[in-house]
Amino acid sequence: MGRPKAVYLKNDKGENISNETDNPVFSEILEKPLSRRTMLSTAGMGAGLLGLFSLPLANIAKAVAPANAAKPLNKDELIRFKAVPFSTKDEIVVPEGYEAKVFYRWGDNVGLNNNMPEFKLDGSNTADEQAAQAGMHHDGMAYFPINNATKSTNGLLVMNHEYVDNGLLFPDGDNNWSLEKVRKSQNAMGISVIEVQKDGNEWKVVRPSKFARRITPYTEMVIEGPAKGNDLMKTAADPKGEVVFGTMQNCANGETPWGTYLTCEENWSDIFVKTAGANELEKRYGIASQDAVYRWNEFDDRFNVDKTPNEPNRFGWVVEIDPTDPTSKPIKHTALGRFKHEGAEIVIAPTGEVVAYMGDDQRFEYIYKFVSNGKYDPAKGKANSKLLDDGTLYVARFNEDGTGEWIPLVFGQNGLTKANGFNNQGDVVINARKAADLANATKMDRPEWISANPLGPGSIYCTLTNNSNRGKDGYPGIDAANPRANNLFGHIIHWDEKDGNSASTSFNWDILVLAGKDKTQDRNHLANNRGDLFGSPDGLKFDHNGLLWIQTDVSSSTLNMNEYEGMGNNQMLVVDPEEGYFKRFLTGPNGAEVTGIAFTPDNKTMFINIQHPGEPADGNSDHGNPNQFSSWPDHNPKGRPRAATVVIQRTDNGVIGL
Repeated sequence: MGRPKAVYLKNDKGENISNETDNPVFSEILEKPLSRRTMLSTAGMGAGLLGLFSLPLANIAKAVAPANAAKPLNKDELIRFKAVPFSTKDEIVVPEGYEAKVFYRWGDNVGLNNNMPEFKLDGSNTADEQAAQAGMHHDGMAYFPINNATKSTNGLLVMNHEYVDNGLLFPDGDNNWSLEKVRKSQNAMGISVIEVQKDGNEWKVVRPSKFARRITPYTEMVIEGPAKGNDLMKTAADPKGEVVFGTMQNCANGETPWGTYLTCEENWSDIFVKTAGANELEKRYGIASQDAVYRWNEFDDRFNVDKTPNEPNRFGWVVEIDPTDPTSKPIKHTALGRFKHEGAEIVIAPTGEVVAYMGDDQRFEYIYKFVSNGKYDPAKGKANSKLLDDGTLYVARFNEDGTGEWIPLVFGQNGLTKANGFNNQGDVVINARKAADLANATKMDRPEWISANPLGPGSIYCTLTNNSNRGKDGYPGIDAANPRANNLFGHIIHWDEKDGNSASTSFNWDILVLAGKDKTQDRNHLANNRGDLFGSPDGLKFDHNGLLWIQTDVSSSTLNMNEYEGMGNNQMLVVDPEEGYFKRFLTGPNGAEVTGIAFTPDNKTMFINIQHPGEPADGNSDHGNPNQFSSWPDHNPKGRPRAATVVIQRTDNGVIGL
């Protein structure tokens, strides 16, 4: 999600690869036919994909081809909107019968009482003003009804602000760098909590609101779970290793059944700098020797690892926020492991355990899940939060025969011993990547959002956005779960937990779709799906009716160019996964990523986020010409592009998607 530092430095999102282990990959496994779930023969993946998985492994990359949809599109009677075409318009395009309206932009005030500064078009707001305004680059998001679990007209919208662009944030860009600029940059990250209300058919932000809140890299938070008090978590400012300031690089999200929000720290390592040379732990997480992008380390010693060596260990976690209590301290739940978290999808297992599914968004990294030791009790309300501090962290291994297992990452098991550098469970979760390496987990093509089917217990989907290094010299080759070399377009993987129980330690898996084009000379880039084409799937979420919504994140250096030529701007699609026909629902403005999905309980309102409109192919925006590539959403020649939350409804007030 978003744009890590690697784009600026290497012009290729996600280029940095920290996993240099020699774990076996499935290209090294004997060629045996793959078996697939029986439902594939009738699901919407088509005969082409079914045939793909009946071939010997070595032939998979050569066999990828568009599916032939021979049967009637029965479910198209339910997903009735007319799909929108590819677009290069600097606007949001939705189907006829739908409306999309912007209502919470970067720089809009949150609604704090007696503190509601107006956004200045030239980007000259102060650091203090930014702390009371929406941050930059909206990302993951959730809607929480107020007082009534089914209320669809008044609630709290909680969203992440992932990263910053200095060319837009300041009138003079990177020039005249100072502590004030660092503080404003920090205050432009984090989380917004806003109250939203529907009046007639119009949604508005309630201002002021007793719930309004901005959380930044300087908001005090508590540490819970096995890493609490660990020596690697202690600093001079926090000698007990129990309290940390802030969260940052917040990407996707999750929400708990007890009404709290989970925000996930993704590319946090981009901001830390260590000039003296990184140790093994720092290398595995990508701590660099310089940072020409954020530059916080120049005025804030917390981000200078030479001076504060343990501070990076205090980031890379899942953070729980109570949106209904602005005075509450967020909690970093260390039992869920430390890595570049994309999101945290929460499921209550049939046996009562709380299960969190998580992806580590970097090439050749892993898919994880956490299973609580205790059982969820609705009567305990928010006290259920403690379940996230006591349980088992697992990592996924996808076998070539379509089976898989969850390998426990528990101190003393699977090589997680003192001999391998682990002294306790705290060490395991702090260095979850190394623990997963030792477990011989499957290296995936950038695992991003994960979503659980509300109508299918134990049925889980994960977007694998892309991996152009798959199969290159010096990198892992193809395997059953990642079947294409030079995987520019990505795919979506699916698994069914044994007996429909998310707490199970085994599963069966298949691939929902191989994204791509219908006409290309490279078979690795051919689509294998029915319906509309897309690439680089990222955002993923089921609505209440069991429809799966997919959002794309094609890099601005790639949008509508090279293999992506003719595919326009980033987009949002919907599919009934049992039927498998993809329909394009929305296209975004120029240079933007489409992200963040939230629905009201009645499924009549959808909230999405538009991130980094006008993002250049490389580097920060030009502060002297901020509207060079986009002027969305205001189209004001004196302004600048602004990430924003968009509310989408049907003009007849009907259910979204049907």
